[in-house]
Parts: sequence; C-alpha cells; structure tokens
Amino acid sequence: MKNISFAVLLSSVLIPSRLFALGIDERINDAVAPFTAVMFKLVFFTVSLGGISFPFVLLWLIIAALGFTVYMGFINVRGFRHAIDLVRGVYDSPDKQKGEVSHFQALTAALSATVGLGNIAGVAVAITLGGPGATFWMILGGLFGMSSKFVECTLGVKYRKIREDGAVSGGPMYYLSRGFEEKGFAVTGKVLAFIFAVMCIGGSLGGGNMFQANQAFKQTVIATGGEESVFFQQGWIFGLIMAVLVGAVIIGGIRSIVKVTAKLVPVMVAVYVSAALYIIFSHVSLLPQAFMEILTGAFAPEALYGGVVGVLIQGFKRAAFSNEAGIGSAPIAHSAVKTDEPVTEGFVALLEPFLDTVVICTMTALVIIISGLYAEQGMDGIALTSKAFEQVIFWFPYILSVAVLLFAFSTMISWSYYGLKAWTYIFGESVVSDVSYKVLFCIFIVLGSAMNLGAVIDFTDAMIFAMSFPNIIGLYLLAPGVKRDLDSYFERLRKGEIKRFK
Repeated sequence: MKNISFAVLLSSVLIPSRLFALGIDERINDAVAPFTAVMFKLVFFTVSLGGISFPFVLLWLIIAALGFTVYMGFINVRGFRHAIDLVRGVYDSPDKQKGEVSHFQALTAALSATVGLGNIAGVAVAITLGGPGATFWMILGGLFGMSSKFVECTLGVKYRKIREDGAVSGGPMYYLSRGFEEKGFAVTGKVLAFIFAVMCIGGSLGGGNMFQANQAFKQTVIATGGEESVFFQQGWIFGLIMAVLVGAVIIGGIRSIVKVTAKLVPVMVAVYVSAALYIIFSHVSLLPQAFMEILTGAFAPEALYGGVVGVLIQGFKRAAFSNEAGIGSAPIAHSAVKTDEPVTEGFVALLEPFLDTVVICTMTALVIIISGLYAEQGMDGIALTSKAFEQVIFWFPYILSVAVLLFAFSTMISWSYYGLKAWTYIFGESVVSDVSYKVLFCIFIVLGSAMNLGAVIDFTDAMIFAMSFPNIIGLYLLAPGVKRDLDSYFERLRKGEIKRFK
C-alpha cells in the first residue's frame, strides 16, 4: 500500500466519476456557448472599406491610440524615463497624499491583470491564426497603446471618489459620470458609465476569470500526463480548487490584493522572461530568420488568415487583449494610488503596455517562431507555447504550469477588483453587494475551467472589447483637460516646483 502514489489514490477516487464529470463539463459548455456566440457577433461587427472587411472595434482602438499619441506629443516616448523615476519613488511622498497604494503597488496590481495568459496563450493564438507577422502588429499596438493608457489612467485618478474611511473607487464609471457632468452632459455620462460598468462586470467574468481558469487547467493537464492525467476532463474540480484560493484573497479588498501582486508579479515575470531569454540566446543564430519571418509575414499578401489585413487584425486584437489599452480596466486599479497629481499615475500606467506587450509578448512570440511549431495542426493557446518551451527545456512544462497558475491567479484577483468596483457602482457599496459579486466571480472560475477554449475566447473578447466603446468616447471628450494638466506638470517639473525625494 505504501508504494501506491498519491496520483494513483486520487485516480481511484476521480476516475469512477469521470463519465459524470465529463457530463458536467459538456453541459456547462453547451449551455453557455450559444450566448457567447451571439455576444461575439454583436461586439465584433464588421465594416468594409475598399472591399476589405474588419471588426469596427479594432479600428476604434487603433484610431484612439494613434490620436492620443499625436495629441499628447508622443508621451509614450518622452514620458518613459519619468515614468520609471515615479515607480522608483523618486518624486513620491505617499504618506502625505490621499489614496490606498503606492505607485509601484498600483502598477503591479494593474500588471497582474494584464501580464498573464494573454502573454502566454494569447500570443500563440495570434501566431496560429495570423502567422509570425502578427507579432509585428502586436508590438506596434503595444507602443501606441501606451498613450491611451496614459490618458485613461490620468482620468481615473482625477475623477476618483474617496470615502471618509480612505477607501477609493475610480475608473471609467466615475470619469464618465463626473467628467461629463462638468461638461454639461450629465445624463449622457451616467448612461455611458452604466454601460461600461455592465461590460466591465462581463469582462471580469470572461477575460479576467474564465479564460485564465481555462488555460491554467489545460496546462495543468498537459504537465500531469495529458489524457492520462487524473485531472483530464475534470475541469469543474480544478475550477473549484482555484475558486477557493482566489476567494481567500479577494475577501480582503485592494490592500490584500496588492500585497499578493506586489510579490507575485516580479517573481512570475522574472521566471518566465529568464526561460524565454535562455531559449532565445541559445538559438541566437536563428534570430535573424525569426525577425525576417515577422517582418515579411506582417506585409505578405499570402500570409495566413486573409493576408496583411488579417495578420494586422490578429496582432492588434491580441495586443489589445493583452495590455487592455483603451479598454478602461486599468484606471480602476490605478485610481487607488497615493498621489495628489493625477498625471503621475498616467506616466506610471504607460509602462504597462511596454512591459506587457513589447517585452513579454515579443519574447513569447520569438520562442514560438524559433520552434517552428506554429505551422503544425492541432495545437493552440497554451499547448503551443508549452511545447515550444519544451523543445529546449524538457522539464519546462512543469515550471510553466506553476507560472501559468500564478499568472492566472494574479490576473483573477486583480480583475475581481475591477468587476467589484463596477458591480458596486451599479448596486451600491454594501456588504451584501460586495459578497454577492465575489461569490458570482468564484462560480465563473468553475465555469471557465469546464468550457472549451473557443467558447471562452469568444465570450472573453466580446466582453472586454465592448468596454472600449463608452470608455473611448469619454477619453475623447476629457482629453483636453488631461493635455492641460500634462503641460502644467511638465512646466512645474522644469522649474523645480515638483520636488525629488530620492
């Protein structure tokens, strides 16, 4: 008896119930999939220009990112160094400023929501559908997205609501309602804020929850034996375990969340990036060819999924999903920062798309392209990324399993905060409202673990991208105020009126 492994014992319990468990997973997927298909069609409706069709929402995000980059004087470039100084605390005196968390904690909380399975599985999806060329457009999307992130996170702090107990509520719900009221469009602002809040709740349950749980479960199955794994077709059980762990953290609110993310994010990024760099530099002779495939694939008319436009769509789509620039999620976390200068958090926030998309997504893409596995049939998402790493580091799927679980875990706890703030904006801030949302969030972890990847991605994309419609309308109207604040800040910085503390 003592020679029987824990896995065998667990199998003896789980395998008899396999048919029952399979039935649960299938029933969950069949019940939810039709709804996700309808939502996907509504959000990703296509427009045609010059005979070329593409989703309007992507054009919506791209034009905004380009517009804000130019309007803010290429803040994504000229504000980069100052952003790093702010994260280092060079200009901070947080003990004397209103808010709940430091610049660094706000950044890690927001990064934990963006640096996740979008970087690992999402990149693989983009390359599978669009080929290596999708990487080029993904990088470009990240660079321009830095400007959108600057504007929305500045507004998140500028129009946030601080209660008497020091707790902060902020994000598009507040700058849409309060900002539009200042402009004389109070009713329009409240309508847009409500629409955003509804979509944000959906986004938190989809991309911030179901997609993470789904891909974490898939990688766990791969690392523990595939179809022979005791977890195979037991997604609901895996989801139940994750739900308990997530629930234990989110009960404590933003202060509890940032304590976890401030420790998890640097470690996760360090482990993942180190492995990617090892593979890249151990195949340094293949790098020129990899970059050539990226560049030629970005503009090749015979590229996968409909030529240049198709590749561009996949690249920008995954970039937007990965870094969420223009979506409106990050301002919710950044609004809790300790600062009296809203612009400073805009600077800090522009680092997110750079780290998330330009650095980490590019590394993942290079590993996949070097492996050549993207051209094979039958692999998608996390399975493709895992296999690409495994070619060089045979034991890395086990490390990746841990990294994926941590990425998924940190993303879920951060998105639970986003969804909670949207939920309480609609239903009011109370204990009942707080608990009801957190219970709902944990239930969707179980659903995501049990569903098929295709249905999960459709629901995820639909909910998250829908948030951009009301959010960007608000950014356009309120951007002139951000521009004035930015010019004033740079002028005071030049004159030495903004003091350095380090």
